Amino acid sequence: MPVVTVRGQYGSGAVEIGQAVAKLIGGDYVDREIIAHVAERLDLEHEHVVAKEEPPGSIWGRIAHALERSMAYGGSISGVYAPAWQVPLGDTHYVETLTAVILELAQDPNIVIRGRGAHFILKGHPTALHVLTVAPLELRIRRVTEVLKLDRETARKEIERFDSSRRTFIRRYFNADADDPANYDLVINTEHMSHEAAAQIIVQAAALRSRPQP
Repeated sequence: MPVVTVRGQYGSGAVEIGQAVAKLIGGDYVDREIIAHVAERLDLEHEHVVAKEEPPGSIWGRIAHALERSMAYGGSISGVYAPAWQVPLGDTHYVETLTAVILELAQDPNIVIRGRGAHFILKGHPTALHVLTVAPLELRIRRVTEVLKLDRETARKEIERFDSSRRTFIRRYFNADADDPANYDLVINTEHMSHEAAAQIIVQAAALRSRPQP
């Protein structure tokens, strides 16, 4: 199976679909929160402690290894795990550190990576499948109100803040339009599709993507 990157509008199901894909292919799922867990520990603990606790071949160990290498060359890990709207402006090492982590993870073809510009970092990857999930705004508002127990207006503002920060993040660091469908291999509208069905479509597309071209 190839590497799969998933990005989605807030409330479109990107998290759930990414996790479902990873389960179907028997691989790992990685997002900002998982990278944050490792990065924060590296900030608080000595690197060799983390290395001992996290086997090099594990997903945690590989993230730690990539971060440690970046730190050794002067990289900064603070922005890697910060929410998009908190990434330090003018951090010249940010993209280098983020790229090191994503490229390290992409060495394993059985992995799903959500967000963090992974689809741009891996744009030239020979077998990576890049997926965007979308859904109508009203549906996303309804989903967010139900999951986060928010009123409609607060949910709408949360969606607007999340999506806007992601667009700004991609524009700033990759000089690209995060919502341009041409930047993805597959765009899935989850209005009339379950997360499980979307995941199955992605797995099928990924299998076709990994076949050698005639």
